[in-house]
Amino acid sequence: MVTLKDIADMAGVSVATVSYVINGRFDKVSVKTIQRIQRIIQETKYSPSMSARTLANKSSNIIGIINHTVSEKAGSFLIDPFHSSFIAGMERTIREAGYFMMLRTVKDAAALDALIANWNLDGMILTGLFRDDFYQMLREKSTPFVLIDSYIDDPDICNVGLEDCRGAYLATKLLLEKGHRRIAFACPPIRKAGVVEERLLGYQRALCEYGVSYDPDYVFVQEISVEEGLALGERLAGRPEITAVFASADILAAGIMAGLKNKGVEVPRDKSVVGFDDVYFSLLTSPTLTTIHQDAAKKGMLAAQLLIATLEHRPIPQKQIVLPVSLVERESVRAI
Repeated sequence: MVTLKDIADMAGVSVATVSYVINGRFDKVSVKTIQRIQRIIQETKYSPSMSARTLANKSSNIIGIINHTVSEKAGSFLIDPFHSSFIAGMERTIREAGYFMMLRTVKDAAALDALIANWNLDGMILTGLFRDDFYQMLREKSTPFVLIDSYIDDPDICNVGLEDCRGAYLATKLLLEKGHRRIAFACPPIRKAGVVEERLLGYQRALCEYGVSYDPDYVFVQEISVEEGLALGERLAGRPEITAVFASADILAAGIMAGLKNKGVEVPRDKSVVGFDDVYFSLLTSPTLTTIHQDAAKKGMLAAQLLIATLEHRPIPQKQIVLPVSLVERESVRAI
């Protein structure tokens, strides 16, 4: 079996140089050397052993993408196209830096402990965390990590977030400007100091500016899935006083639109609908969905860049990044 040292001897370079090429760190090696090493690897059909690499370097080159939100009804968190979008942004960045990506949902601290121990993760990216026992356990670990969409006031931790409150404000303000006053807010379970609460606050802020009283009876909480959205849409069809719906995720908005249609309620003729995220199928719904745009792929890319910079001991000028949002008007809203 051909080893890393064999490749190095054939190329007349150090083992470290071969390792740089295999891991895609081309900035450390000349173009001619890269080409020579790659030719030898191809000719010898060399395949690096992950276990051997881990033992030799005390590093697995594996970055774990960890989901801690477990939904019994909706299944995998990848069902939501938003998650797929930001993971796609991570994948290319992680791959081009010479790392491997692992996706995993963990329910509790014990599951995370086992994952880190069994796979020797170099680093982790986690989404939607809260300042709780799970986070405290994570802080005590030596494994570097970066957060996405986590409202945790910790200046030492990198986090990539969004203008969640402003996005919800823009969505609700549009509906108010179109004459709607009884506006439903549809969302997953609301937790203190989380993304959904921020979007609820944006919804409430817009209502307040227009002199509309906040009514908890117009807040509809369920899991994020097409099935839950369909069921909610059918329920909302029986609430004629509600003329508009702001859904905190596009997948939920699309389900609501389909559920309304099942009951003969037309969008936007009978009810207007606004979503959040601007995922690809916002252009495929009928009518097309008015929504709040965020760059999910960029969010994933930035999180991956922050973690890789941490792993490679490079300076990080900005640890807290908040990405902008914008309103995208399509066909699912009308004036009344």
